Parts: sequence; structure tokens; C-alpha cells
Amino acid sequence: MTITASGLTKAAGAAAAVAGTIFIAVQIGHPASDTFTTETSQWVARSCAKIVMAALALAGITGMYLRQHRQSGVLGLIGYAMFAAGYLAMLSVEVIAATVLPNLVDTEPGFVNDVVAASTGGKPAGDVGALQTLFNLAGAGYMVGGLIFGIALFRTGILARWAAALLAVSTIGTAALAVLPEGFNRPFAVPEGLALIGLGVSLWRHHRQAETVTATAGAGGATVRRATV
Repeated sequence: MTITASGLTKAAGAAAAVAGTIFIAVQIGHPASDTFTTETSQWVARSCAKIVMAALALAGITGMYLRQHRQSGVLGLIGYAMFAAGYLAMLSVEVIAATVLPNLVDTEPGFVNDVVAASTGGKPAGDVGALQTLFNLAGAGYMVGGLIFGIALFRTGILARWAAALLAVSTIGTAALAVLPEGFNRPFAVPEGLALIGLGVSLWRHHRQAETVTATAGAGGATVRRATV
């Protein structure tokens, strides 16, 4: 199997679109953050889906950045680095939720609920240690990185601008969840999922269009050469 830049770009577009779809799907019927100990199996299943989502999103935004790294300049690099760090931290949080916390449900239910509360922006009753730093990194990287990366994508105009604008607004908009009831957590994830889908499809289509133009130009050149021989 031959790995090409074209194939990797299309794969990145597909990864972003699938990540956005998963991000929306896992919000449907999501249990409240204080029910981890009673809804453990649901939480684990959704956390596993979020692990896949975060990995695919990382692949997707990497493809987006590489497609326009020259045009986006330093702003694009900063936005990508912060957004990628946010998704890496998010992936780590979901791995903990899927593999570590279930083993502590019976022995340390209070700690489990504190960790889940802290990870969703709530205020834990006890100390969760260095995990709070990880949660802060995930939140800051996701919000600020998403804002800057979305602005960089919008400025270059290579991918769908509506999706880039939605990415910027939806990620920084989650900061409002600090003062909103928990019921807003799930709906606020939907616009970011739609943004990933839009950008992923745009990356796929833009590359297909570029291939078509190149192929047409090549065919035209061949015709000219045959005519001049």
C-alpha cells in the first residue's frame, strides 16, 4: 500500500467529520455528572467513544493545519498547538474515566464523584490533586486554542469559513458554562461537533477539487504537446 499526501489529507478530513459526529452522538441522553457511581457502564461506554473522538479530532485538525500552514503563519501554529494540547489532555481525561475511575467506584465513590465534577467544570467537595491541572489544561487548550485556530482557518479562507467561524465561537463559548446550569453542557457541544464535520468535509472536498484541477491541467498540457509535435 502506497501512502500519499493526497490520501493522508482525505483521511484527515474523514477523521474530523467522524469525530464531530461522535462528539454530537455521545451527548444524546448523557447521564448527569453526579451519577457516575450509579451509571458506571454508561459513563465508560461514552468515555471510550470520546477517546476515539479525541484521537480522530487530533488527526483531523493536524490535517487542516498542514493543508494551510504556510498561509496561516504564526497564528495558525499557535492555535493548532494549543488546540491539539487541549484534545490530548481531553483524551487523557477520558482514558482515566474509562479505565481508572470504574475501579474506584466501590472503594472511593466520593473521590470518583469529585473527579467527575472537576472534569466537567464543577467544584469538587474534596481534593483531586494534580488531576485539576490536567482538567484546566484541557479546558484552556480547547477554548483558547479552538478560538485562535478557528480564526486562523477563517483568515486563510481555504476551508469553509462558516465552519471555521463556528469552531471559534463554539469553543470559546463553552466558557459560559462556568455560570450556566449543568443542563447546558451537552447542547453546547453540538455546534463544535458541527464545526468539525463542516471542516472535515471541506478538507476532503477541497483536496478532491485540487486533484481535479491538477488532472485537467495535466491533460491539457499533454494535448498541447501532442499538437506541437
